[in-house]
Amino acid sequence: MSLLEGSVGNNPLPNSIDGKGNNETIKVDLDLVADKILAPVAMTNAGDGSNRLFICEQPGIIKIIKNNKVLAEPFLDIRNKVISLNPMYDERGLLGLAFHPQYKSNGRFFIYYSAPAGSDDWNHKNILAEYKVAHNDPDKADLQETILMTFDEPQMNHNGGQLCFGKDGYLYIGLGDGGGAGDDHGKTGNAQNLHALLGKILRIDVDKEKPYSIPNDNPFVGKDGKPEIYCYGMRNPWKFSFDKASGQLFCGDVGQNKYEEVDIIEKGKNYGWRIMEGLHCYNPAENCNQSGLTLPINEYSHEVGNCIIGGYVYNGKKMPELQGKYIFGDWSGKLFYLISISFGSYLRFPLLVNTIGTENIGININSFGEDEDGEIYVLTQKTTGPKSTSGAIYKIVK
Repeated sequence: MSLLEGSVGNNPLPNSIDGKGNNETIKVDLDLVADKILAPVAMTNAGDGSNRLFICEQPGIIKIIKNNKVLAEPFLDIRNKVISLNPMYDERGLLGLAFHPQYKSNGRFFIYYSAPAGSDDWNHKNILAEYKVAHNDPDKADLQETILMTFDEPQMNHNGGQLCFGKDGYLYIGLGDGGGAGDDHGKTGNAQNLHALLGKILRIDVDKEKPYSIPNDNPFVGKDGKPEIYCYGMRNPWKFSFDKASGQLFCGDVGQNKYEEVDIIEKGKNYGWRIMEGLHCYNPAENCNQSGLTLPINEYSHEVGNCIIGGYVYNGKKMPELQGKYIFGDWSGKLFYLISISFGSYLRFPLLVNTIGTENIGININSFGEDEDGEIYVLTQKTTGPKSTSGAIYKIVK
């Protein structure tokens, strides 16, 4: 199957809406919002009506874009807590940020970062922590930290780190499989082990009890599995987000050697890793048992890209032609979108950039962000490494 084609389950579809070559060519521009950013890996808004954007710099700094300018003083600086990062390449660091749905009134927000392990048995530990905004300055965080969860990590890579709140008010947390290659952790791998939290998307309630409680309808409450688990079989869910219109949770799960995938996440589902890589058998390499697995809504091969970067369904007002389409990309610099052609069936198309003429912007894409109006931003980096100041934020515009 050509992975320049869309896919539904295992069935290839032509890269067109009607199967006759009549595709949807959408062209956009990228407006520079900020540059000289230090390894930007996440961006979100506070949902408080301030229209500020909050950028996570990988070494442990959260910066604010306010009135189209990056504030000189950081919102939060936890570099003293983050593990020392390899300047050439590292997947650890400050990786996730989410503001409480009632942030405007309670000032609570949550971060996910990598800290020293404290034991030679582990490479590092990832920490989910809660902070609050300072009482006297909305552009500053109080430095008091409350740790909610700690995850021991055997390898440097596959940390996940995405955080977001659903309409249900619960916090969703993305965890990678523990790193290395092939999820070589135990008999089945972490992702298929319901007694391990790695390789999962978790869901917790941060409002009822301290440090958190388990939603009663989580799929493994009272069953054989960790009650925090919402779904499993993930390799490295590098960015997921809710479609504000449909409520669907779209996730980009990074592949191993050959295929990248987009999943729609649902409660209790098994997304296949390490049994499957995308739509294909991985372990065993052939004749794998796919019963009970939920396959991706789209995949592409490493002939197209090399590392999926999950994005957002566009719900803004400035570009009607993008309405309802899932905007995402690849670390290699390519922009894509998915369009729903029927219930559960999606096609992928390149999102072309006017000034370039192709979907490849020529620089690495680290992540995507969304403002309060539903407009989407691309977080980029010209040179690799968590110490590079070549990061830049672009807004997708028409």
